[in-house]
Amino acid sequence: MGGGFGDPHRRFNPLINEWVLVSPHRAKRPWQGQNETVAFETLPEYDPECYLCAGNVRANGMVNPAYEDCFVFENDFAALKQDEIAFEENVKDTFFKAKPERGISRVVCFSPKHNLTLPEMSVKGIENIIHTWQMEYTSLGKIDYINHVQIFENKGSIMGCSNPHPHGQIWAQSSLPTSVEKTQNNLKAYYDKHGSNLLQDYLQEELRLNERIVIENDHFVALVPFWAIWPFETMIISKRHILKITDFTAAETYAFATILKQLTTKYDNLFKTSFPYSSGIHQAPTDGELHPEWQFHMHFYPPLLRSASVKKFMVGYEMLGESQRDITPEKSVEILKSQSEVHYQQLDTGIRFIDVRKVKI
Repeated sequence: MGGGFGDPHRRFNPLINEWVLVSPHRAKRPWQGQNETVAFETLPEYDPECYLCAGNVRANGMVNPAYEDCFVFENDFAALKQDEIAFEENVKDTFFKAKPERGISRVVCFSPKHNLTLPEMSVKGIENIIHTWQMEYTSLGKIDYINHVQIFENKGSIMGCSNPHPHGQIWAQSSLPTSVEKTQNNLKAYYDKHGSNLLQDYLQEELRLNERIVIENDHFVALVPFWAIWPFETMIISKRHILKITDFTAAETYAFATILKQLTTKYDNLFKTSFPYSSGIHQAPTDGELHPEWQFHMHFYPPLLRSASVKKFMVGYEMLGESQRDITPEKSVEILKSQSEVHYQQLDTGIRFIDVRKVKI
């Protein structure tokens, strides 16, 4: 299918049933807009002022244990409440629909080291995080009112992360969030029509074309989706039909940890900075149904566009019309694939960043 994507065109995302406008010719436009502050300082292994470091006091007065691997705790400023809410549900009104939402919000510190992000961790350390995600998905999913468990990470202040200590979050709730519900409906519609799994079928086509594959191992593929919105957006998909993270074999856990390290290392190497992103896992709901239509996958949405200081803004047309991108997914793949899998801090290089305006689209 490759080729012919040098002019403006739209691409369809079957997961959420939406289109994205691609405008490759705009990648070379001059930039006199916002430039983000780039932090190049070295963080310490331990920060006495950090409320996530081992042994420190959190905002609510509780003291963190002297943890050595992952540390999970209830979010001190949770977006959801566990208690049943006395709230009069109204979903019939045309204009003023509302219903109560119950859930649990947790924080997952990846390690006690304040300065150790995913790409700089060992594969074993990342495996520990995966095991923690598995335990949390299982324990939260068993709660009768929890029907969805969302595992995610916001990395970097540019993504609204309030603390630089590497950590992720888990929000578990009674309803399917809007984006997940869209995906659920489209996966189910495809499965009912074709008798097969949408993401498995899509992955087979991507492997056949080999135009948007960034990394591949025996069990997972990291690729730039055909319909990607963010400049260097990627998705990791399991090769085997896996519904949820608890279905992993030991070999798959290792392979997933490995590809997470490789992908995030390529991100950091791209602009020689601790690359910001929002990432998250999509997997089967925990509502007790079988969900054969689901396929385990993980999204990465990084905002950086041209350098460590220039980001993509979702404004104007994106808010009022539809999502839009300049650099094509195929060019993003070419740039990401060219990055080393050895972290830039371990390499002797004078290259600070790739300016995509000078790259032939």
